[in-house]
Amino acid sequence: MAPSRIILDTDLAMGAGADVDDGFALALAHADPDIQLDLVTTVNGNTDVESATILTGILLDRLNVQNTPLVRGCGTPIIHTDLERVPAPHVAALKESARKPDPGYAPLAIIEHVLAHPGEITLVAIGPLTNVAIALLLEPRIKTALKELVIMGGIFLGTMYSRSKPGEFNVFSDPEAARAVLRSGVPQRWVGLDVTLQVRLGMAEAQDLARAPTDFAAFAGEATIKYIEHQAVRFPGRRPRPDSIPMHDPLAVAAVSKPDLLEYRDMAVSVITGDGEAKGVMIADRLECPDPPVPNCRVAVGVDAEGFKKHFLGLIHTL
Repeated sequence: MAPSRIILDTDLAMGAGADVDDGFALALAHADPDIQLDLVTTVNGNTDVESATILTGILLDRLNVQNTPLVRGCGTPIIHTDLERVPAPHVAALKESARKPDPGYAPLAIIEHVLAHPGEITLVAIGPLTNVAIALLLEPRIKTALKELVIMGGIFLGTMYSRSKPGEFNVFSDPEAARAVLRSGVPQRWVGLDVTLQVRLGMAEAQDLARAPTDFAAFAGEATIKYIEHQAVRFPGRRPRPDSIPMHDPLAVAAVSKPDLLEYRDMAVSVITGDGEAKGVMIADRLECPDPPVPNCRVAVGVDAEGFKKHFLGLIHTL
């Protein structure tokens, strides 16, 4: 079978002392022989969109990905356009040495690529859904031209750890975009915290990566060690002390080429928008009552964690 062709939409921050899983997702998409990485787009989320674009360009160079376009996207959420951030000085200083993004604007690049290859492209969104929502609003034809939309985001069967962030980060960061996507009618699979928190990279595995003779694996191992250590500072009340981090975004990439790693249920899902106490909370109807609503997505509810780890580490160690 031919590889699955994907667009990866990311708010990558690996290399800036922040979340490392976007970088691992990009690396996995590159390393998996059953995936063809057609386009990478960036969005505001883990970091500002300028930093995400700089860091993605650096990582693409590190992975020796030369022919895949990189296009910058939205710098703010759809509604809260006052939330635009500026690059941190240590990231801005890397701009001149980073691979330059290709001309264009991510939502338009997504539209053009999907319409040029109808039925062939899976869009994998691992950041806030701003680019995706704007693409759907600008060109509704992509709803039927997309092969599928795979989203890392949401929590459907549980709750978050803090009242200050009631929704999962990607949804919480732009709940209006998430609502637009959920209401769009595009075929969509959501890979949320219900499953991603079960796939983890521990300190021993990070140290093993850091000792690898290959460039990316060693770099990623060092970044992961620092990020695991940072969790104790970030969550001082968490017990036991964190000694691993979840691989949220790589699991969404793995869902494309290894769909059997996950178990899904059809659900009818909505999201709380606005600035209230429940911002970003997903309301998931599991279709268990008489006369259930019409489902609008598939939600991952189970995962083969060991199968994912074997797939993931086996490929990352080659980079």
